[in-house]
Amino acid sequence: MDNYAIADNFALLGKLMDIHGENSFKAKSYAAAAFTIEKLPAQLIEMPLDKIASIRGIGESIAKNIAEQLQTGSMALLQEYIQKTPEGILTMMSIKGIGPKKIATIWKELEIETIGELLYACNENRLANYKGFGAKSQQNIKEAIEFFMGSQGSYLYQQLESFTTEMTQLLSKAFPDFLFQVTADYRRQLEIITSISWITTAPKELLTKYFSTVECTFSEPENDHLVVESTAPVPLHFHIATAENFGTVLFKTTGPTNFLEAFEKETSLSITTPFASEQDLFQAAHLTFIPAFRRDDASIVLKAKNKNIKACIETSDIKGIIHSHSNWSDGAETLEAMAIAAKARGLEYLVISDHSQSAFYANGLREDRIKAQHQQIDELNKKLAPFRIYKSIESDILNDGSLDYDDEVLASFDLVIASIHSNLKMTEEKAMMRLMNAIENPFTSILGHMTGRLLLSRGSYPVNHELIIDACVANDVVIELNAHPRRLDIDWRWIDKAVDKGVLISINPDAHSIEGYDDCKYGVLVAQKAGLTKYQNLSSYDRSEFESFLMDQHQKRG
Repeated sequence: MDNYAIADNFALLGKLMDIHGENSFKAKSYAAAAFTIEKLPAQLIEMPLDKIASIRGIGESIAKNIAEQLQTGSMALLQEYIQKTPEGILTMMSIKGIGPKKIATIWKELEIETIGELLYACNENRLANYKGFGAKSQQNIKEAIEFFMGSQGSYLYQQLESFTTEMTQLLSKAFPDFLFQVTADYRRQLEIITSISWITTAPKELLTKYFSTVECTFSEPENDHLVVESTAPVPLHFHIATAENFGTVLFKTTGPTNFLEAFEKETSLSITTPFASEQDLFQAAHLTFIPAFRRDDASIVLKAKNKNIKACIETSDIKGIIHSHSNWSDGAETLEAMAIAAKARGLEYLVISDHSQSAFYANGLREDRIKAQHQQIDELNKKLAPFRIYKSIESDILNDGSLDYDDEVLASFDLVIASIHSNLKMTEEKAMMRLMNAIENPFTSILGHMTGRLLLSRGSYPVNHELIIDACVANDVVIELNAHPRRLDIDWRWIDKAVDKGVLISINPDAHSIEGYDDCKYGVLVAQKAGLTKYQNLSSYDRSEFESFLMDQHQKRG
């Protein structure tokens, strides 16, 4: 077990003890241990037990719980609390905005044990007048439950990536004489996946026999279509093809429907005509090949007809890391370690953008610490040249839309990323006021994760994308494509509109660890869907180009 899994277990134990009304000191000690473990620079499995016990916030008792988990993969005390907690209460703990104390009240006093009952109680207005809740709290809980229930059975692309790759390899090994290729939503690189589909030349009978060795159910929507539901996270779809029509079946199952309709309309080629490969199909249609990831926009067919499809950005086009955190704020690694890791990956620069002072929960930087960090950056730049670290900050956009420091402090940074992190429950009017004021601030270089969404966890606050894009054009502000797989914000569906108006996009990992650099990949995957080129992405600029960009930004400040 890694540190994150162990920390999650302790955090869950602390919450369950609170729900069951146990000793609050013990519950807090487990919660504190979870926080400590999550921030450790080394893995617990690599440490001797006496060293673990000596870590501040751990102690001998919790060290024994850690040893138990490292040896068995489980913790008896946690399992004891899970077993005496109704399943619906455990599910309730996944609902945003309902803490252990409120769950205890809901369960013990209102006698509600499932989220369905809780939603019904909200609709009946039962929580509004109950102690510790109120009308606003009830509405927030209702919206959170509706959002949670709407997202069940859905996964981030990143969450299913390893499973899909391994499953494809497993099937290919089990059926070496037959072809398997992923298709549908996963092939189109959609950010949220509800099922995984393959096309295969393997007979349906062999697939059924293969999956019958595990507990599963089968359904057959069509003669050439098998659906397997098992312990896999999502249903598995298999579309049966022959070698002769493999390309046609791949094309049709990749979809989506609006693209297929546009294709037939523009080419007059029936998508039932058998082709062995998609390349043969596109050649017969006299179209430039359209990558699967571009097919969610039906207008791409006309562009292909006019030979007007540009090469999309690739992960290898990323030249620098923009928007990264170190342990100066809430990052896991030192600034030097983050820089060395970026340099080792062949990158040319790192923009360190730790949190600003209002983000007290993230150890945001006050003015004295900014000066100290800048001094360290100057020293590291001498040591790591020609690699360069640029001085930045992820400045909170405050309630009135102002940034988190006065102009003198903001002027000390090479660039400023402006983001909203607090008071996310806003009307569109309030959200737009804050965003527009921040965009118009002459020190704002990049607008960070503009809608605040967390995919499958939290909806976005309401914004007017078109007005924001126009304001960014007018004020020469870059729009971030936050590449964290749970953000992917700005939504790729708005990128082409932004780029068409002259806005520069920046694919940024928002990395809080060295491994976080890898998230650039997920930003690139959705950017490809929008047709973004490397020339339209700030983090694809080499160091010389990036420094020219910074000079332009500083001239904007006057």
